[in-house]
Amino acid sequence: MTVNIPDFEQGASVATPGRQLAPLRLLIAAPRGFCAGVDRAIEIVERAIERYGAPVYVRHEIVHNRYVVDNLKIKGAVFVEELDEVPDGKPVVFSAHGVPRVVPEEATQRGLDWLDATCPLVSKVHRQAQRQVEAGRHILFVGHHGHPEVIGTMGQVPEGVITLVETVEDVAALDFPADLPLAFLTQTTLSVDDTRHIIAALRARFPAIMGPRAEDICYATSNRQAAVKAIAPHSQLLLVIGAPNSSNSVRLVEVAEREGTPARLIRRADDIDPAWLDGVETLGITAGASAPEVLVREVVARLAQWREVTEETVTTTEEHMVFKLPRQLIG
Repeated sequence: MTVNIPDFEQGASVATPGRQLAPLRLLIAAPRGFCAGVDRAIEIVERAIERYGAPVYVRHEIVHNRYVVDNLKIKGAVFVEELDEVPDGKPVVFSAHGVPRVVPEEATQRGLDWLDATCPLVSKVHRQAQRQVEAGRHILFVGHHGHPEVIGTMGQVPEGVITLVETVEDVAALDFPADLPLAFLTQTTLSVDDTRHIIAALRARFPAIMGPRAEDICYATSNRQAAVKAIAPHSQLLLVIGAPNSSNSVRLVEVAEREGTPARLIRRADDIDPAWLDGVETLGITAGASAPEVLVREVVARLAQWREVTEETVTTTEEHMVFKLPRQLIG
């Protein structure tokens, strides 16, 4: 797919005055950084702390970003991996990635006040999984083994009625009876291109397979990948700000590399090796959906210590999505 690049928004140089530095043109992708689901999840934790007082427990990282997690810890959040680490009588928030059904059921049995910060687009996939099983179909779920979203989605239905598919090769290895009704669903943070190939392989192998009416890959994942496709061909190197365990951030690195542009995944400015900039005149920058804008500005400021930086924002689309908060936190 060809992406037409809009006019660049010119930015002023932010180099340190009085220093003779080599110029560096920055192409900064837009959209980038926080999506509506991440904004909602963070606000849920912050409002829960205001409502219940510290500490508020959070099962799993609320989003995959150390900066965000550390800031919420300062405010009074305590992050745990399992529900049995939450003391009786304390509120608990479930992460944006979603949890298996047994987790809120256990929380209710223990009488815990719990809040679900699962991204509504992930919750939509959960409902689709339940409906497909109720219709008697076996689900082929396209996703990455061990990712919290995959664990949460597979935990919505009884064991044995859903099979994880990670690659086109996995599709070829599937062995189901010819008369078994099938459906497929996908993780929301996958590579758009990879997923398209896997779904094509599923439809070719199982022509009667049922799929969702609309693509499961979320709007933010698709938009950030499209923005990288717009700037990567014009960059000699691309920096992706995000965490190694952030699926959507890792996918952005892969998208850039498929466009023929070397890419580096960094958590924040301290991860940048100045040697990476040798011979680089144009640098692309983006941020995964769980990386805050403050980290983008931190990276730009660090680059300005080494080079005479000029910023150009490349906007491929605008996002206006907003998700409602849980009713317990409204009013």
